[in-house]
Amino acid sequence: MTPGRVARVTRREGFNAAHQLCDPALSEEENRRLYGKCVGRHGHNYVLEVTVEGPVEPSGYVIDLKRLSDVMCHEVVQHVDHHDLNTDVPWLDGVIPTAENLALAFWDRLDAALPGGILHTVRVGETDKNWAECTRPA
Repeated sequence: MTPGRVARVTRREGFNAAHQLCDPALSEEENRRLYGKCVGRHGHNYVLEVTVEGPVEPSGYVIDLKRLSDVMCHEVVQHVDHHDLNTDVPWLDGVIPTAENLALAFWDRLDAALPGGILHTVRVGETDKNWAECTRPA
């Protein structure tokens, strides 16, 4: 392996959850204008993709993908799967659960649980057409 080179690996997990896009500071009319039909409570079959980046260890791994899966499930999936993201997840309290906000909240939990600095991208898909992702600032 060439010194200084790194590799990226990605793990995908799924979960099902309900949410409602609604800002309590706005009127019902303003919320409806901003969030459209998503202002009503509804659900998604979400996809969470997590990419890590780092040197390839002597094992041949950046990280064991089973370990990455375990972290994803322990820190995020078990808390959100088959739950209402507006009411059932204490660490999302006060967060409007857009895909963007979910990606940011998931990042915080995953980054704290993974070895320092290897988290590269957190991507949250609500549908096969709608995704949001966040990455480590350069």
